[in-house]
Amino acid sequence: MEIVIANESHFKYAQIICDTIAESAKIRGTGIAKRTPEYIMKRLQNGNAIIALDGDKFAGFCYIEVWGNKDFVANSGLIVHPDYRNQGLAKQIKKAVFDLSRKKFPDAKIFGITTGLAVMKMNYELGYKPVTFSELTDDPEFWKGCQTCKNFDILTRTEQKMCLCTGMLYDPNAKKVEEPKKLNSKAFQRLKQIKETLFLKKKQK
Repeated sequence: MEIVIANESHFKYAQIICDTIAESAKIRGTGIAKRTPEYIMKRLQNGNAIIALDGDKFAGFCYIEVWGNKDFVANSGLIVHPDYRNQGLAKQIKKAVFDLSRKKFPDAKIFGITTGLAVMKMNYELGYKPVTFSELTDDPEFWKGCQTCKNFDILTRTEQKMCLCTGMLYDPNAKKVEEPKKLNSKAFQRLKQIKETLFLKKKQK
């Protein structure tokens, strides 16, 4: 398995990356910001992505988005092809794109929003902390990307303060504290259930 910084030579994988992301979201029944092959190609072209390949077969991917005049960056679109799941590959890709973000944008805060407990756990182990949406970028282009998510109406109703996703942030300038303890998955699952009960009931009324 080869995990590398992507470039123009990987343009041929743009469509399968988009298809794999969309299919995964459909199976999980979760919201997701859709991306086009052209959007993915731009990230490949500027060296802001990590791709995993098994020979010439696509295995996994994640890319960097830059927001707020480089004050914030997000590691987005983390995906592993179904043929390569449950092998720890997602964690390797996540670590690689995190390291690339720190190298290219050393002073930027790294953030993400997700409904997936597995991604929350990986973020937590890298030093991310759960935060409110107000602590994330206020760049309207980032939040515009949520428009294709099926839960976008929730974000709109709460005036961009809350959604089913959990916001997580890594601040390189934060004071170092003791090594993070193991993520309390049950607490995050409970939080997700509370949000779903609160917001989805309102939607049905």
